[in-house]
Amino acid sequence: MGSISIWHWLIVALIVSLVFGTRKLRTAGGDLGAAIRGFKDAVNAETAGGPQSPVATVADADAHTADR
Repeated sequence: MGSISIWHWLIVALIVSLVFGTRKLRTAGGDLGAAIRGFKDAVNAETAGGPQSPVATVADADAHTADR
């Protein structure tokens, strides 16, 4: 009784998609993915020897999130 079943999660997902719309959720997912990718690139660049330019990371992230 205290646990949340799969049906509860499906209802929550349906309500969230109705409130925010699929386009906003898709955009938010893309932004989150770009942020994670930029973080991984920065960590890998720093462990490889030198810091990566943050301007290039921001420009790359903005290129992938343009409104269509």
